Amino acid sequence: MKHLYFVCFLLFGSTVGAQTQKHNVNDQLRSLNWDVIGSVKFELTEKNELLPLFSESIKRFDNREFDLTGYLIPIKSGQKQQKFLLATLPINQCYFCGQNGVPVMIMIEMESAVPYSEKPIRVKGILKLEQKDASYAPPITIKNAKIIN
Repeated sequence: MKHLYFVCFLLFGSTVGAQTQKHNVNDQLRSLNWDVIGSVKFELTEKNELLPLFSESIKRFDNREFDLTGYLIPIKSGQKQQKFLLATLPINQCYFCGQNGVPVMIMIEMESAVPYSEKPIRVKGILKLEQKDASYAPPITIKNAKIIN
């Protein structure tokens, strides 16, 4: 079921983005922590799995507190979200139209649900790295997250 949500998000995201607006480079968030997340590379295996190659810079944060500011990308409908993707670009941007590639995204699992917002949010929790097929779910998660200011 988890795989289905991520695949549905990818399909839904491409449709929504294509119908709204072009990428606005000023909306893209940048930070040292996003650079750490972006250091992860991916390898396509013979079994057609997209596996993460974690850099030393991100491995040092595994199972440690980590904070990140990004745009909330829901994976379920609802005004409140407890599990969602966090991205460097807002949902109304065109991720998959080929103009600027797919933005960096990670999974966020909040301690308690938060209201949906189109503005960037800052979260803090425990960074978890998982060696799993990134075609179906993000291999990077911030668990037990809280909103911080």
